[in-house]
Amino acid sequence: MEIVVAGRHTEVSPRYRAHLESKLAKIEQLAPRAQRVDVLVSHEPNPRQSGSSEKVELTVVDKGPVIRAEACADDAYAALDVALGRLLERLRRARDRRKDHRNHTPLTPVDVRPPAPQPPPPDEPGEDGVTETVLGDSPVLIREKLHRAEPMTVDDALYEMELVGHDFFLFVDAETAQPAVAYRRRGWSYGVIKLDTPVVTGGSSRAVG
Repeated sequence: MEIVVAGRHTEVSPRYRAHLESKLAKIEQLAPRAQRVDVLVSHEPNPRQSGSSEKVELTVVDKGPVIRAEACADDAYAALDVALGRLLERLRRARDRRKDHRNHTPLTPVDVRPPAPQPPPPDEPGEDGVTETVLGDSPVLIREKLHRAEPMTVDDALYEMELVGHDFFLFVDAETAQPAVAYRRRGWSYGVIKLDTPVVTGGSSRAVG
């Protein structure tokens, strides 16, 4: 398992790198197929945020869904401990879910209508699928990221949203083939918004219901 470490507004010392490798060895116990772990260590120079000036982000790249966690503290070692604890808990959920799915009949794949042709972006996306463009002559910078959309159920979308620790998740609904977004509300309440995309036929458009 490869460990890729990067620093933002800080230098990652050899001692801290060695500490990372020792700690992250626990990941292989829960995710033996993990190919890579990306580690981003950030420092916030604002003295008003000294209590959370050190941030550690961990991302496990596997054949399945991406699993990540992050944490802030006044010390990079403490931030790593908290982030790793969250990551290991999410890895346990993913492992248990895989075990449960082995006892169920797999779903039949759903045909998804191909998306409408899109104009090529002004810049080629980088290795992580991110493209950054400036809006005209303004100082506004637009950051776009391209994700591969695999059809999934709402339950699977909520599950993957929890794995990455985000408050929303974009996906294609496997039952309706509609683009949708799941989002977190208060407590254990969630919401789902779906797009009713129009189909153009013979010069007129109609909404697919």
